[in-house]
Amino acid sequence: MILSRYERMIAKRYLLPGKGEAFIFLVASISLVAVMLGVAALVVVMSVMNGFRAELFDKIVGLNGHAVVQGFNGNLPDWREIVKEAKATPGVTSATPLIEQPLMASYNGRVEAVLLRGMTVEDIRGNATVNRKVVDGSLAELKPGSNQIAIGSGLAQALGATVGSEVSLVSPQGQTTPFGTVPRIVSYRVAAIFEIGIYDYDKAYALMPMQDAQTFLMLGDSVQMVELQTADADRVGQILQPLVDKVQNRAVVADWREMNAQLFQALQIERVTMFSVLSLMILVAVFNILSSLIMLVRAKTRDIAILRTMGATRVGLIRIFMTVGTTIGALGVVAGLILGFIILHFRQDIVDFAQYVTGQNLWDPSIRYLTELPSKTSIGEVIVIAVMALVLSILATLYPAFKAASTDPVQVLRYE
Repeated sequence: MILSRYERMIAKRYLLPGKGEAFIFLVASISLVAVMLGVAALVVVMSVMNGFRAELFDKIVGLNGHAVVQGFNGNLPDWREIVKEAKATPGVTSATPLIEQPLMASYNGRVEAVLLRGMTVEDIRGNATVNRKVVDGSLAELKPGSNQIAIGSGLAQALGATVGSEVSLVSPQGQTTPFGTVPRIVSYRVAAIFEIGIYDYDKAYALMPMQDAQTFLMLGDSVQMVELQTADADRVGQILQPLVDKVQNRAVVADWREMNAQLFQALQIERVTMFSVLSLMILVAVFNILSSLIMLVRAKTRDIAILRTMGATRVGLIRIFMTVGTTIGALGVVAGLILGFIILHFRQDIVDFAQYVTGQNLWDPSIRYLTELPSKTSIGEVIVIAVMALVLSILATLYPAFKAASTDPVQVLRYE
């Protein structure tokens, strides 16, 4: 929108408070603040929701893979052949044999449920999700036959165990005697403590070399599943279809979407709902811009009439009032983006401060899944939010602008 010199001067004059116009200026200022808060809220919420999904996806998939091949009876005696077939499938980047078994762990009279995971030593040391999150001890001490395990930080805290503690694992699958089955109990030294960042995993996981897990669970040379990583998680079904056809009579293939469908669907629904609800804040702010411009037009009716008698065109008046409203909206958008990024930068500090002031645990990992408030800003979404707010602001200026342009100077000035 190209303005002439006098149009810019008048638009600037209407943006600043004049005599008797304090209320109009106040309403315009409130409109700007409302747009700012609406844009900031949308940027913060969408970034946090994206961060939730990204963090959960990275950590869940980093620990559980993009898909798993599971035997019908819980065992895969021919797992080496399946691993070979998986690695030969185009798009599959890795195939890892695994053992996962829910058990009980006890230490100093405390008993907790655990999920025992057996992996080869090479896979344990090569798993970046676990290796980057070791808070005490070393995974290098996990060797076959060493009777050592690594446990999550939440489990260590619940048991009161530290590195060097002797934790007993209890399996109901023990020896059969005339008096029934005797649970199998074996003590293992804690070699390392890790904190992945997902509460459910840190509270339950215990890692040990696969050979030790096979011995403890009396599985022989079998494993329970083969974990698969693919080149593209979003195309995992298409990539693994050839493997599914090969193993359909021996095992079932489940990808990350099936294993975590409810969680990610809930996040997607919540994300869309929050965007829709918070967009109403911007809509309310736009109505404030509309009302402030209507009041400005009514207050400036005599000035508009004089401008018309001096040669101002209807199009010129439309440009002037559209510029005033658009400027308010644009300033609100810019201020909202700045405020949103500031909040995102200090998000965890804000949560910690709120917890300190209220004395309440506002971020309980057992409820929120993650130990810290995540964030991942999408430039595309930020652009959409900014454009949406700006377009709504421009639309809000149309009625007041055309109302001002339709002012009849004869009717206004006939009694002056």
